[in-house]
Amino acid sequence: MFKILENKTIAPNLYRMTISAPRIALHRQPGQFVIVHADAQAERIPLTIASADPHEGTITLFVQAVGYSTHQLVNMCIGSYVRDIAGPLGHPTHIERWGRVTCIGGGVGTAVVYPMAMALARAGNQVTAIIGGRTAQLIILAEELDAFCHQVLITTEDGSLGQKGFVTNVLSALVHDETLRPQAVFAAGPVPMMRAVVEMTRPYDIRTTVSLNPIMIDGTGMCGGCRVMINKEMKFACVDGPEFDGHEVDFDLLADRLTTYKKEECRLFKSLQDD
Repeated sequence: MFKILENKTIAPNLYRMTISAPRIALHRQPGQFVIVHADAQAERIPLTIASADPHEGTITLFVQAVGYSTHQLVNMCIGSYVRDIAGPLGHPTHIERWGRVTCIGGGVGTAVVYPMAMALARAGNQVTAIIGGRTAQLIILAEELDAFCHQVLITTEDGSLGQKGFVTNVLSALVHDETLRPQAVFAAGPVPMMRAVVEMTRPYDIRTTVSLNPIMIDGTGMCGGCRVMINKEMKFACVDGPEFDGHEVDFDLLADRLTTYKKEECRLFKSLQDD
């Protein structure tokens, strides 16, 4: 059992949860995730470990309430207990000192790139963060990123904060300028966004790492639910990833698999609202 110490709304349908998990906090590395099982009836939910405090024995997760089980999780009160948390899982982010590095987060994907960006900055890289959302209310972690990034560039689709448009508009300006062009790019967010980032960096042969979040069940590679095609070879995101070379990802297959159970999830969520 894992005690909830904080459960705070930071954006519409987005929550920051701090949970007591001493062993996970001790061993977690940037890029790794956990599988959260709120109770016996809930689904197992994969969530990136945004940060960890080994001294306090806590981990911080960002949870977007989009379906039945995520709504169950974020509705849990401070002081209550999560049934199971398995982790840390997945390979840690590969960190080197490349020089100029750009970390791109779309929506809640910003919570995924946050620990990557911190580790990259600590390794001596000059990190530029590009974070985006539909509106200003959906921009998260801008101040936290600004504490260690060279610069934080914000985009919103409605122009309510930062530059109007998409994160790729800002990235385009960087990759087209030899003096600003990054040596490595890290991206997390919606599949169309990651695909656009990859196609933008491909002509320049910029190392581009994407964090994938397909359907997962056990997180150990046994169920096969999170299979993805990487360079025409089947991989499991939970044990082979979750980070992969973006230039090798089959984004068409990934997009199809993410919508496999969309009708069932909508039906289950409606039943929750009707209760």
